[in-house]
Amino acid sequence: MIDKRVKNAKEAIAGISDGMTLIVGGFGLCGIPENSINALVESNVTNLTCISNNAGVDDFGLGLLLQKKQIKKMIASYVGENAEFERQMLSGELDVELTPQGTLAEKCRAAQHGIPAFYTPAGYGTEVAEGKETKEFDGKMHILEHAFKADYSIVKAWKGDHAGNLIFKGTARNFNAPMAGSGKITIAEVEELVEPGQLDPNEIHIPGIMVQRIFQGEKFEKRIEQRTVRKRP
Repeated sequence: MIDKRVKNAKEAIAGISDGMTLIVGGFGLCGIPENSINALVESNVTNLTCISNNAGVDDFGLGLLLQKKQIKKMIASYVGENAEFERQMLSGELDVELTPQGTLAEKCRAAQHGIPAFYTPAGYGTEVAEGKETKEFDGKMHILEHAFKADYSIVKAWKGDHAGNLIFKGTARNFNAPMAGSGKITIAEVEELVEPGQLDPNEIHIPGIMVQRIFQGEKFEKRIEQRTVRKRP
C-alpha cells in the first residue's frame, strides 16, 4: 500500500506555483478545503485560475485569495455572495467565466474519467454557446463542452485513510466527489484520517487511486453561507 500522507496543508500544496489552474471543491461554504486555501493565501502564489462552484464570501474560502488578488480568472457557476468578487469583475480586474452548474460538474467528472469532451443542451442559444461547436441530437441542439484541464484538484472529505480512500458527508459530496481526480494531482484534506482497513469498503466514495496527497485538517469553521430558520410552533 502506498502511504499518501503529508504532514499539513503547507506540505500538501507544495509545487503549486504562479499561473497554475486549480479545481477547488465545495458547495457554497459546505465542504470547502479550508486549510488548503489558507495555506495558498500564506504562500502568496498568484495569477491562479480557480475552478469552483462558487467563490466563497469576502472573508472566507476563495474570497481570501480574491482579497489578495491571487486569482486572475474564476470559472464558477454561482458567485452572488462575494462583494469583492463583484467589484473585481465589474472593474475588469478579474476574468470570469460563468458556467451552468451541471455543466461545471460534468466537466470535472469528464476530466476525472479521462473523457475529453461531451455534448450538453445546457446553454444552447445563450452566451455560453458562443464559439462552441453545436450538434443536433433527437431534434434538440447541443453544444460541445471540453473537460477541464487543471494542474491540481483540492478537495475536502469527512474521512480518509493513508491510501487516499475518501468518504464525504452530506452536501460536501456534491462537487468534491467529481473534482477528486480531475486534476493532474489531487490533494485531499480530511476531518478524520484513519488507518487502512478502518473504512468500510462499501461506503468509500472515491478510491485512493485518484488521490496523491492526503492530510488531516484542523480547526474547521464550517460556516453557514445563508442561515434560514423557522419559528418553532
